[in-house]
Amino acid sequence: MAVTGAVLTPEPAQPPQTRAEEPAGDRPPDPPRTMVIAHRGAPGYRPEHTLAGYELGARMGAHYIEPDLVSTSDGVLVARHDAEIGRTTDVSAHPEFADRRTVRTIDGHTLDGWFVDDFTLAELRTLRAVEPLPHLRQENTLYDRRHLIPTFDEILALRARLSAELGREIGVYPETKHPGYFASTGRPLEPALVASLRAAGLDRADSPVFIQSFETANLRALHAEIPVRLVQLLDDEDDPADLVAAGGGRTVADLVTPEGLADIATYASGIGPAKDLVISRSADGALGLPTGLVERAHAAGLLVHVYTFRNENAFLPLALRTPGAEADYGDAFSEYLEFLALGIDGMFSDNPDTALAALELMLGEQVA
Repeated sequence: MAVTGAVLTPEPAQPPQTRAEEPAGDRPPDPPRTMVIAHRGAPGYRPEHTLAGYELGARMGAHYIEPDLVSTSDGVLVARHDAEIGRTTDVSAHPEFADRRTVRTIDGHTLDGWFVDDFTLAELRTLRAVEPLPHLRQENTLYDRRHLIPTFDEILALRARLSAELGREIGVYPETKHPGYFASTGRPLEPALVASLRAAGLDRADSPVFIQSFETANLRALHAEIPVRLVQLLDDEDDPADLVAAGGGRTVADLVTPEGLADIATYASGIGPAKDLVISRSADGALGLPTGLVERAHAAGLLVHVYTFRNENAFLPLALRTPGAEADYGDAFSEYLEFLALGIDGMFSDNPDTALAALELMLGEQVA
């Protein structure tokens, strides 16, 4: 079966940051401007987690690029949104890997497919990235099977090259995906992550780096291991997998209380909440009222980087959807402005150019 296409190749960089208030403890303050984080690259325009997507996001003006990190069977960190790679690669079209399809339970979810930790890096290099949402992003399918799955080291190299070329520091915002699962298989993500950051000279408190995780234990361990800024991700559906596994009943609802946020501030510089934790949304998709989370987090000295902003009707509040299909663009600007008015410090966006344009509307100036 033929495989087509080439891949852009990169190097590292660093970025501005955001926030008028100082983060907790002795962490360095961020520049007083809301950050735009290129979520998985620029997946509104290219298949996610490709060097081409990260480069496009940076060239659009994003301050940080965001890779989700998982591990191959030989311990190499690569960028995929999930351990299961059937949705985001062309592995199903490779008959030589048909027998690797399996069912696995990760973080309480049972998945049927192919898993990254069953592949060496050399085997993974025979695959190509594909658009995981073709029903919403049909134009992206033009780029299917044109790009390799990048390693974290390649992404750091891209960051450096683009920072030098563009004359501004572009940061990196890696997420450890399923850290408890990978640790249980003998392939913990954190040692390789720390080693790569150190090798790239990105292991200082003022490095243009945020490390994020939905789990808590690995962030606490990283806090003692490397002085870069950490962000506690907060889901609006699932509780942290490590807290669930440990028992005791601690939930996201506990983490967003003043006491929970004060505890997060002992090891992290910020939180990364899902949008619905910041502004409620009704069952029918209508935008509700602010929850007060931004104010509570700021009172604890924490930055607030909200996820995920997207342009398509399918992802927008009911009142901001335009007539037409789910894939059509709605009134994304109004959604951005609702959140920016709350004083958030950063936003993860699939469409970095739209996010920056919303900042221009809010601030009345050029921000890229």
